[in-house]
Amino acid sequence: CSFIRSPKGFPKLKNDTFLRAARGEETEHTPVWCMRQAGRYLPEFRETRAAQDFFATCRSPKVCCELTLQPLRRFPLDAAIIFSDILVVPQALGMEVVMVPGKGPTFTEPLKEVEDLLKLRQKVDVTAELGYVFQAITLTRHSLEGRVPLIGFSGAPWTLMSYMIEGGGSTTMAKAKSWLYRHPEASHRLLRLLADVITDYLVGQVAAGAQALQLFESHAGHLGPEQFQDFALPYIRDIAQAVKSRLKEEALPLVPMIIFAKDAHYALRDLARAGYEVIGLDWTIQPREARAQTGKDVTLQGNLDPCALYAPKEKIGELVKKMLEGFGTQRYIANLGHGLYPDMSPEHVGAFVEAVHAHSRHINKH
Repeated sequence: CSFIRSPKGFPKLKNDTFLRAARGEETEHTPVWCMRQAGRYLPEFRETRAAQDFFATCRSPKVCCELTLQPLRRFPLDAAIIFSDILVVPQALGMEVVMVPGKGPTFTEPLKEVEDLLKLRQKVDVTAELGYVFQAITLTRHSLEGRVPLIGFSGAPWTLMSYMIEGGGSTTMAKAKSWLYRHPEASHRLLRLLADVITDYLVGQVAAGAQALQLFESHAGHLGPEQFQDFALPYIRDIAQAVKSRLKEEALPLVPMIIFAKDAHYALRDLARAGYEVIGLDWTIQPREARAQTGKDVTLQGNLDPCALYAPKEKIGELVKKMLEGFGTQRYIANLGHGLYPDMSPEHVGAFVEAVHAHSRHINKH
């Protein structure tokens, strides 16, 4: 990956199947990509990452480019997603996050009291703080040579807030949720700050060359319908609206946007009207049920249980066929219902990708 300074003059896109499906246009086959497709299940990923701290890796455009391209050398995926992490946004707000082996991302000083909000940067210059992500996107977009589109992403406000208060992963999110009940005003102040930074960050990614954007509300399932309505959905909506109007103002491409709110089936109808072209689904909802709730005007993405990839290859093919029959091959992007796990076999990932292409082509012909 050699860095090219000017973000203009990108190579012409050769495979736009993913973008067409995202916009609801007809496709010859169903496009497919995987969340966490650049990841530890690949030996070459582990080798590239071995010597380096996780967040140091995120800050190296060259290494991010290499990690983003690795899965595309192995599999005929229809999209690339930039290698980065959702926690770069709290870092941009001035919080320290370290990757602890065996434990995962850990905040050295999580938010404990409402007063701690004053320690956060209230105005974030995303180019100064997150310019390394923009450089990685520009570099990767050139290095892809137009093979497939490049997806940029961010965590959504509630998910980032929960990490910032919990200080890392949590099974209950009790500390973060207690803020929603005890300090609703302060919670909204934090969520608004996050939404503003995320908007700038996503617009910057498009300026750098991202051709689609995904917002990860990974912790939606910890909220009930009412808290989701109050503390997650308004910001998810605002981000879609703000990003789109900024892209127009700045004469940037209007790229498709994907919302992935894990375990939030209670909110699918609202999410379908939240301003996103694509709704990502986890594996706990039936394809036909998801279609019924979201209507005909959005594209669906998902939702094979990631653990299905532990099954024998023939079984993976059967599960993919069933999934395609449930969703239909159009207005649909195949994916897993969550990210790939580190102990998965690359051969089985390949079997998944190939099954999507083969079965969707077959269904389209007949």
